Amino acid sequence: MSKQHKVHFNIQVANLAHVTYADEICHMMEDAAKKRGTGIAKRDPNYVRQKMLEDKAIIAIEENTQTVAGFCYIETWDNKDYVANSGLIVHEAYRKHGLATKIKKKVFEHTRKKFPNAKIFGITTSLAVMKINSDLGYKPVTFSELTSDDTFWKGCQSCVNFDVLTRTDRKMCLCTGMLYDPKEDKKKIYEDAIKKVNKRIPLKLREPKSKRIKVSLPKELRKNKKSDEQEQ
Repeated sequence: MSKQHKVHFNIQVANLAHVTYADEICHMMEDAAKKRGTGIAKRDPNYVRQKMLEDKAIIAIEENTQTVAGFCYIETWDNKDYVANSGLIVHEAYRKHGLATKIKKKVFEHTRKKFPNAKIFGITTSLAVMKINSDLGYKPVTFSELTSDDTFWKGCQSCVNFDVLTRTDRKMCLCTGMLYDPKEDKKKIYEDAIKKVNKRIPLKLREPKSKRIKVSLPKELRKNKKSDEQEQ
């Protein structure tokens, strides 16, 4: 039995050289939606190309065949206060290589560099994506904590579950909303730093200063105490 061919991926920020992959990427998304029977909104190839040219997409290329193996892109909403990493897709031939996690991590890092103060959010029905998001620091939230930009929600119109979203007045759907807030992350980093510093401080010095102050006895009491000690 021949040894299985090892697969290598080049995961990078997409650019002009990758626009020829746009049609195939959209086909991958549509095909995955049909097979899962759940909501992945359709994307237009021109829109995907635009994201590549705007420095807002991550693409994974299988090095030996130079075929597209995965993709994800960035969208901004509410004057860039909210950012979404959308359209995550991995070709079925390249699944079970941890590629989705690698792409998600890459697009997350790229997003943090481009929009350091923005809240990063997403909606998904995929348990695997939820796990990846959770590992990156996302928290499950209600839809009310996500962007209120109508353009974003209109993008769900091609999803098979759009009727659920409209019936609930955009309050819930089959998707789970997840949010990464950089302010919360900074707060956690600060708290973790304080904990590390506290661990290096001797236990007796961690007490409030008021408890560490040595209380002096009045002069007369000190004399009496000294006399008592001498008599003993």
